[in-house]
Amino acid sequence: MTGRLNSAQPYALGMFRIVVGMLFACHGAVSLLGLLGGVDGNGGTVETGAWPGWYAALIELVGGTLVLLGLGTRAAAFVSSGAMAYAYFKVHQPEALWPIENNGEGAAMYCWAMFLLVFTGSGAFGLDRLFTRRSSANGERQAERTPVTA
Repeated sequence: MTGRLNSAQPYALGMFRIVVGMLFACHGAVSLLGLLGGVDGNGGTVETGAWPGWYAALIELVGGTLVLLGLGTRAAAFVSSGAMAYAYFKVHQPEALWPIENNGEGAAMYCWAMFLLVFTGSGAFGLDRLFTRRSSANGERQAERTPVTA
């Protein structure tokens, strides 16, 4: 049983990355582009250049899209994780201590999900793997990567 689960790990990680990236990008699209109802429910957007909302939305849209595609996953996830940590501690945490009290569950979950992707990489189905295979096929030396298992 453990062997089968371990062999499926890259695929489960790839699906996790796709779902988290899509949800994160949608969150940014709501604020930045006014999609899915926008910030006010009527297609409204955050004011261009407004700190921190517009910048957070830009990081969410771009970072989420890169994570979704599995392109530069570790760097995009690192920046996205930091943005969500900032959102939690500067916006939510001053309201109350616990995420359930300050409506910061989303920021905390995105922060930790993206932080996990910093260490695991894109998993299966990512463009990172496609480019890695292509460069190793051209004769470049590739470092051996073994997944971390518990």
